Amino acid sequence: MENINLTKIDKQILESYKYFVNGLSAYLSNSYEIVLHSLGNLESSVIHIINGEHTGRKVGAPITDLALQMYDNIKKGEADYIVYNSKNKNGEPLKSATIAIRGEENRIIGLICINMYLNTSFFDVLSSFMPSAASFMNGLSVNESYFNDTDDLIKNAIDEETRSVIANASILPSNRNKAIVERLYDKGIFNLKDSILKVESIMGISKNTIYMHIRNYKKRYNK
Repeated sequence: MENINLTKIDKQILESYKYFVNGLSAYLSNSYEIVLHSLGNLESSVIHIINGEHTGRKVGAPITDLALQMYDNIKKGEADYIVYNSKNKNGEPLKSATIAIRGEENRIIGLICINMYLNTSFFDVLSSFMPSAASFMNGLSVNESYFNDTDDLIKNAIDEETRSVIANASILPSNRNKAIVERLYDKGIFNLKDSILKVESIMGISKNTIYMHIRNYKKRYNK
């Protein structure tokens, strides 16, 4: 296999995956090594790595023989990923996955390799699932709702904010609709397609009134 000539867009795509790797690592734990390979230079293909101590690698390391084999297997097959078991240089077991990154013209331009260090203690694994004190202090422990369509999402948001506004004695009844619309705006609800019309229908207020509340809110807080 030879180095792939990467286009400017290919390089931008690979750069963007560095943020993905960082976020994925934060979500998982220190027991996972995550490696971003560029196929533009096989001799120093590792362009980003998190928890490289599990395999003793760092940025600038070459692609592995197994990654090369996985690349060939991915090219021949339909799946863009392969899951397998492997070992690091110390003979310690890893649960691994290699995932293809495609660039312009659907070419494979890079690989993401994820290696879970199976000798991680059960305590450390369990700890990674528990919210830390820092996450609570930083407001990172949040509730998230899941829906199959935007109608349910919008209705649920309206119901939540309506209950919250009604429970707030400092908000006069005459200002409740305005407060609800402002809170929906802060939630990003109006970024959804046809959200104005859907809010109009559910809340029973005109779209012109909704636009007015949004416009005044944005003007008042320079949003």
